[in-house]
Amino acid sequence: MPLITIHLRQGTTPEYRREVSAALHQAMMDVLKIPHDDQFHVFHEVTSDNFHMQPVVFGLPRGERTMLIQLSFNHRTAEEKSALFRAIVDQLRLRAGVPEEDVLLMAVETARENWWAAGRVVSPETGFDVRMPPVEAVGTD
Repeated sequence: MPLITIHLRQGTTPEYRREVSAALHQAMMDVLKIPHDDQFHVFHEVTSDNFHMQPVVFGLPRGERTMLIQLSFNHRTAEEKSALFRAIVDQLRLRAGVPEEDVLLMAVETARENWWAAGRVVSPETGFDVRMPPVEAVGTD
């Protein structure tokens, strides 16, 4: 049950947010093999005076559409997270036209026992939703 929080400047359209959400979810399904119905995305649009960052960060110009994306899920390998970050950037570019330099990502990992939702069935062997493949089967496509 990953939770994704997206912070961006105020003024985006509902269609744009739907495309961003679809891009994020597709990347999660492709890389982490989460089920299709395991989608929880919360958008926070803030005014420009509440979104402070330098116009050039790490040597790259950042645009007005720069977004901060926080991914919360249980433990994943460094390879899985790297593949997920790449897939997110690619999907956002393809679906929502977001340039790579306008995407800032952060993963927050929590223990599996810290997640609960009615109807969800967790495998005692893997700690993941029973509809997901075993951890060792999840690759870094």
